[in-house]
Amino acid sequence: MGREGGYVVPVDPGTGTGGGLKKKGAGSRSWILMDSSGQETVLDVDKYAIMHRVQIHARDLRILDPLLSYPSAILGRDRAIVLNLEHIKAIITAEEVLLRDPLDDNVTPVVEELRRRLKSVNSNHENHEDGKELLAHNDVENGEEDGITCVSTLLVFFSLLEEVITTSDSYSKSPFEFRALEVALEAICSYLAARTIELETAVYPALDMLTSKISSRNLDRVRKLKSQMTRLTARVQKVRDELEQLLDDDDDMADLYLSRKLAGASSPVSGSGAAGWFLATPTIGSKISRASRASVATVRGDEDDVEELEMLLEAYFMQIDSTLNKLATLREYIDNTEDYINIQLDNHRNQLIQLELFLSSGTVCMSIYSLIAGIFGMNIPYTWNDDHGYMFKWVVVFSGFLAALTFVLIISYARYKGLVG
Repeated sequence: MGREGGYVVPVDPGTGTGGGLKKKGAGSRSWILMDSSGQETVLDVDKYAIMHRVQIHARDLRILDPLLSYPSAILGRDRAIVLNLEHIKAIITAEEVLLRDPLDDNVTPVVEELRRRLKSVNSNHENHEDGKELLAHNDVENGEEDGITCVSTLLVFFSLLEEVITTSDSYSKSPFEFRALEVALEAICSYLAARTIELETAVYPALDMLTSKISSRNLDRVRKLKSQMTRLTARVQKVRDELEQLLDDDDDMADLYLSRKLAGASSPVSGSGAAGWFLATPTIGSKISRASRASVATVRGDEDDVEELEMLLEAYFMQIDSTLNKLATLREYIDNTEDYINIQLDNHRNQLIQLELFLSSGTVCMSIYSLIAGIFGMNIPYTWNDDHGYMFKWVVVFSGFLAALTFVLIISYARYKGLVG
């Protein structure tokens, strides 16, 4: 046994020197174990020790392997709940919870929150019991007159104390597995919501900058943010689908009631003992028989009652659904911005086409002008070519007028057909 950070760390015997030396990476992982009383133990054991401790199959433990890519899952087994929610990989039993990789930066807040809640519940219970003992002790020792005043004062104090711990008492009345499950669900919902807020604060300015100025740098930035949003949406969708699947199936929710199954397995129903009591004392036997039937009926009725877990899952389902709606709104905003950018690009493309039309029309007109000038510039004898200076002037003027008229006709036809604005 060794100590690390104030916690007890059991050392695997197979990791020692000698013939039992294990190879590095043989499945040994760090776990933290927290029981219902808030006691913590850091474990450095392999998967076989974990399977033997919580009595689950290897395929269930494989889901918690960080090296394998498994979707988010909440699986109910006979004596444990296998929880795989992003970075939160835990095994919850009716009396303890095991968290994998407790030194991870994302898992540390979960450990702190679980530690705080368990210790606060235990301390409130202790204060509650101490108040009752103090009340009884003062009631016995003080006289009748002084006792009335002291008891009334303590009653007021005790009532205020009960009001303060009402929420904690209601929280502590729920089974331990639901308290641990609530911490995990709250942590993962808060984590995904925080990542969504961070993405929103980065996406909206980037989209506004892209709208104001379309450049390759801004386009690449938005492309990277859109890829991050797509991956985050898929992660949130997996958690939401898992919660929705649980809410749609009462049998799956009933499998998560570990305390109820443990109480049903340890119910005091012994056939031979009851028969002996019934034969010895019929009156007592009849009472025990009626009580046993009533308890069995109550257990069967409780097995169909999943209202407590349903309310818990619905609360976090609404929270994760709200996060998914934010991502959907963000995606819609990105799609609208992309449509706006495409419209702008189409407008620029149309302007370029119009410019190309003007340039092509001008090129055609200048070609006509150059053709006429080239024809009359040849050494061809003309009968009217005696007066060289005056005739060349009229040829140039007529050719320029014809080229300009052709350009105007082409542009007018394009406007008439709606090719240019």
